[in-house]
Amino acid sequence: MKRLALAFGVVSISAVSAFAADLPARTYTKAPPMMAAYDWSGFYVGANGGYGSSSDCWNLDNIGGVPIGGIVPEGCHDATGGVAGGQIGYRWQTGALVAGLEGQGNWANLRGSSLSSALGSAVTNQSKIDAFSLFTGQFGYAWNNTLLYVKSGLAVTSDKYQGIIPATGIALDTASETRVGYSAGVGLEYGFTPNWSLAVEYDHFFMFESDNPFTAVAGGALTRVDSIHQDVDLVTARLNYHFGGPAVARY
Repeated sequence: MKRLALAFGVVSISAVSAFAADLPARTYTKAPPMMAAYDWSGFYVGANGGYGSSSDCWNLDNIGGVPIGGIVPEGCHDATGGVAGGQIGYRWQTGALVAGLEGQGNWANLRGSSLSSALGSAVTNQSKIDAFSLFTGQFGYAWNNTLLYVKSGLAVTSDKYQGIIPATGIALDTASETRVGYSAGVGLEYGFTPNWSLAVEYDHFFMFESDNPFTAVAGGALTRVDSIHQDVDLVTARLNYHFGGPAVARY
């Protein structure tokens, strides 16, 4: 009986040892590493470049200082071309919400022309925007280092107009103005390092109508007054450098 009990004990111990050996070893894992949350707060400066199109519609309402008792459409054309410039701004971030202020200034080369339907084939009307500025507020939503934002504010354009005699290419009369309107836009920005980001942005300028007195190139006499309606569409790529605070650690 003692031998039987001893044999049973040995077999039992062996079976328990074999079962324990088959159990997976307990694994101790470390806590997941901390991830850095992108911080959109702070000052930034940058450069931008892209393409613009200005729709300009001319309406004649005065010839040689004499009102014509209404308006006579002269026609519309698109002034298109490249733009390049820079921007500076400041943003505040609370959770995923981002707000900011920005100033932007650009050189532009938007040009277009069309024959005057009021003056016949005697005159080609030309429009040009050679510069513009934006002063806007921003509001956006951030997914870590990706920011979708809308913006709105003042738009200022520098405009030059002239009438050209098609047969000779000589300028007949000219006008210029600094026009103030407002802008609205949307952008998508991606931070590819803690301090650098890339964005693509679309803006529309509502520049309304403005009366422009034209003076003769020879002699400077008033030749006509045109009420010119203007809208601008702009698409730009932007590169920004951020002076914001350090990234915030989170799990």
